Formats: sequence, structure tokens, C-alpha cells
Amino acid sequence: MVISINFGKKSERRLKTSKRRESRAIVNELDRASEKVSTLTADMLGIIEELKSGAPDIKYDIEQIRERDPAAAGSLEVALLYSGFHASLAYRIAHAFHTRGYVITARAISQAAKLITGIEIHPGAEIGRGLFIDHGSGVVIGETTVIGDNCTIYQGATLGGTGKHVGKRHPTIGNNVMIGAGAKVLGPFEVGDNAKIAAGAVVLKEVPPNSTAVGIPARIITKSCASSEQDLDQINIPDPLAKELLELHERLHSLEEALLTGKEKNKG
Repeated sequence: MVISINFGKKSERRLKTSKRRESRAIVNELDRASEKVSTLTADMLGIIEELKSGAPDIKYDIEQIRERDPAAAGSLEVALLYSGFHASLAYRIAHAFHTRGYVITARAISQAAKLITGIEIHPGAEIGRGLFIDHGSGVVIGETTVIGDNCTIYQGATLGGTGKHVGKRHPTIGNNVMIGAGAKVLGPFEVGDNAKIAAGAVVLKEVPPNSTAVGIPARIITKSCASSEQDLDQINIPDPLAKELLELHERLHSLEEALLTGKEKNKG
């Protein structure tokens, strides 16, 4: 009988201990859930505030697009119908999530924007104000890319990396840079302010400020002076290879003349 009573008391104590543990576990879970909700709420409020503070930049983007695109009839057309502007807007939202650690959400937003616009901008990229992606189809901007203010990118351009190494592996683009249609800028180097990448060029090394990169692989042509306005001309670009061939032709012509003169002297 005594053994039975003791066994009953032990069972009761075990039951109480188990209940206390369950209660503590439930309280801990509720605390963790509450912390997650608080963090999520703070992050969402931070994202909303960041997007609100970026409203002047969005307005500035529209103004820059109208200034650089003669086909733009007005701000409403740009806001509603320009895929480059839509991609830039989606990037701002995705970047806000990405910087707070919501990587999957950020990528989902960027991929949805890619399906709609044909433009892929990684949410980890850093982009300044006044970006104009003209037409935009096929444009790719990689994760560690940095783009300055008032840049113009035409359709089919790629700002990509090389190899599998982690860290900085995409280009850093300065201010007022134009990247022509189908151009490829590959690697972790700098493209200086007011530079110009010709259509179809493949750039694999640094481009100095106030210069133009032409050809495959790209050759550098330095401008005589910096211009206050962005040069968007993709046609009248000097060809460094043609220039070298012309110089070689002139040199050969001079040598031929000198040779003929020498022969005539010898005859005389």
C-alpha cells in the first residue's frame, strides 16, 4: 500500500514537471514568435519609409528619361509604358528587401520584373539616380555591380562577372556613362565618369573617365575634353583599328615615295 502511494506521488510530480516544461517551451516559442513579428514589422516599416524617401528619386528618373528620350511624350507615358522605368522601380523594392536579409523575397521580385520587362537587375546591385534603360530587352545587371548617377543603358547590354569567385566580380560604372546596345562589360573594374561604351563592344579592362571603348576586345579612345552633357551618339564613334590601318598606309606610302626618290637619284 505504501509503495502504491509513493508511486502515485512520483507520477504526480513527474506529470507536474512535464507540464511546467511544456509551459516554458510554449512561452519560449511565443517569445520567439513575438520577436520575429516585431522584427518583421520593423523591417516592413523601414522598407516603406525607404521607398517613401525615394519618391523624389523616382520623379527625377522620369525627368531624366524624358530629357534623354525624344520619343517620350510625357511623364505619364514614361510611368505607365516604359519597361526600363518599371524595372528600375522593381529594383528599388527588391533592393530594400535584399539589404534587410529577405533574399528570397528580393529575388522573387526581381524575377517577376524580369518576366514582365525582359530586364534582369540583381537586387544586390547598387544603382544611383537617373538611370535610363532604353527599350531594355535583354539587359542584365549583376549582383555586385555599382552604377553611378545619370547613366544610360541600351538594349542587350550586360554588366557581368567572370569566373566563380565570390566578392566583387562585376563592374563599377561611374556617373554620366553611356553603354551602347549589345555591349558587354565583364569583370570587377571601373568605367570612369562620362565614359562611353560603343554598341557591341566587349570591355574586359578599366575604361578611364572621358573616354570611349570600341571593338572586341574593346580599345580605348580618349576624348580631348570632358563634356557637361551626356553623349548618346552610337554611330559617329572613331574606329581605332581603322585609324591604325590608315596610319600604316600613310607610312607605307611615304616609304614607297622615299624608295622611288632614291632609285631616281641612283639612276641620275
